Order: sequence, then C-alpha cells, then structure tokens
Amino acid sequence: MELEVGLVAEKEITVEDKHVASHLGSGGVPVYATPSMVLHMEETSRQAVDHLLGPDGATVGAYIAVKHLAPTPKGMKVRIRSELVKVEGRLLTFKVEAWDEVEKVGEAEHVRAIISMAKFSERLEKKKKAAAQK
Repeated sequence: MELEVGLVAEKEITVEDKHVASHLGSGGVPVYATPSMVLHMEETSRQAVDHLLGPDGATVGAYIAVKHLAPTPKGMKVRIRSELVKVEGRLLTFKVEAWDEVEKVGEAEHVRAIISMAKFSERLEKKKKAAAQK
C-alpha cells in the first residue's frame, strides 16, 4: 500500500488523571488538556502512515494548528480521527478531529515530515557533538 490521500486512523482514549489540565499544568481544571489532545492527534496521524514507510522510514511532527472546542471531564471517552488529505513530497497533511461522547471537542490541521531514521540519527549525533564543543 502507498501513501495516498484518504488514509485514516482512529484512536479512542478514556480521559484519566494523566490527561487532564490540572495534572499537566496547562490549566487549573480537571478536564482533557489541550497538550494531551495534541499528543493524541499526533499519535493517530502517525499511526495512519508510519507502518507504510519501511524499516528506515518514519514521520515527525512539523506543524499543528489546533482548536480545542469544548471541555471533556475525566472518565469520558474521546475518539480521535486523522485523515491524510495532502501528500507533497515528504510533507503529509492531515485533517484531525476529536469527539467525546457528547460533541466534537477538537480539530486540527497537522503536517508530518517523512524522514530516514538513519539520516535523522546522524543529524542528531552531529548536533550533540556541536553542542559539546561549545
């Protein structure tokens, strides 16, 4: 299978203590935190495509524009759906939406870049060496 517009992945989570704003420090209330939603949106997008990239291929997040539309209390389920909507060379654009058991709670445009793990690791090592020399 190739990377084609229309690839979809879905993920469902139950909002736990570790997902809420008051636990993460992103707010003072015990509801599904925006950083948790962003993480789940990125994970779901990655799941749609990474398995198609071969042993050296992966994707990394390059951009996300997210709207958190409504609060979700602890204990409620959230379903995230990510659809690949554009392929431009190494850049993959996803439309991502999140719903709790009552309503749509989030939406995003997310771009992931295809990388070679070998080249990526090599780049990281060069950066570590450059930092050590400072």
